[in-house]
Amino acid sequence: MDVSLGLWAATVGGILLLIAVDFIAITRKPHDVEFKEALLGSLFYIAIAIAFGIFIWSWQGSQMGSEYFAAYLVEKSLSVDNLFVFIIILTQFAVPNNLHQRVLLVGVALALVLRAIFIAIGAAALAAFSFTFVVFGAILIWTGIQLMRHRNEDPDPEDNFMVRVVRKKIAISNNYDGTKIFTVENGRRIATPLLLVMFAIGSTDLLFALDSIPATFGVTQEPYLVFAANAFALLGLRALYFLLRGLLDRLVYLSLGLSIILIFIGFKLVLTYLHELNTEIPKISTNVSLAFIGLVLVAVFIGSAIKVRLDPTARGHAGRITDKEPEEKR
Repeated sequence: MDVSLGLWAATVGGILLLIAVDFIAITRKPHDVEFKEALLGSLFYIAIAIAFGIFIWSWQGSQMGSEYFAAYLVEKSLSVDNLFVFIIILTQFAVPNNLHQRVLLVGVALALVLRAIFIAIGAAALAAFSFTFVVFGAILIWTGIQLMRHRNEDPDPEDNFMVRVVRKKIAISNNYDGTKIFTVENGRRIATPLLLVMFAIGSTDLLFALDSIPATFGVTQEPYLVFAANAFALLGLRALYFLLRGLLDRLVYLSLGLSIILIFIGFKLVLTYLHELNTEIPKISTNVSLAFIGLVLVAVFIGSAIKVRLDPTARGHAGRITDKEPEEKR
């Protein structure tokens, strides 16, 4: 794709405008989001993502259009797993409901910055070294296998390295003070638990970026499409959180489904590299990838619904990609 500097500027400007509107108009007054507000917000961001895809399809043709929608579907499905972790973080740190919006919005803004950096690095690496396909593929295959192994576990925010460092270096209050990150107690300026939450959300976004960026490059090598798919999936994450927070634990097979998708895309990246070396080795097309990802997600929703109906006590988990850290090393 030949994307002009003006189009890049317009896209980034539009995304920044949407974030600014969220910060100023929506979260100016902290409040607990009701279902209707969450539904309308989620539909709004999905509509924007679809409209952008239609624009790409009409401008660049069906191939680029298919690659964008495949990338968006990958990011959207991975973002649902993000929500599991966000719920765990917000619950463990006892964040008041009326602050959830602000925390998630800051997390989204941090994620966009981090992913833009990773996308630039990934695009440069792919352009300079085709073996990067194998590196990205190996990362996704390893992540998928680890997630499959630990699919019935949940991450512990206290295992987070950044959270542990902040606890050691900065005095933390036991109480929240509205949206303030720092407060004054007994004449002493100390941090509120909101600072820990911000670090937990931000570093979690960083870890997810290490998986999601290679996964998106697995279905399209166009940096513009990778950035747009990530941005539109993330922009709708806050509304999706409030829409699904009561239903997430019913997605029993979500982590298993995502692990299968990550492994599939990992093999697709490896085959892409091998195809460049020998064109007789087939590579997986975008349409096949889109169909496979869609089928896995449908299977996840149907299978989870059947499982919960047969066993009402069954609950979904976020999964984790590392073994639990021994208590004495924390």
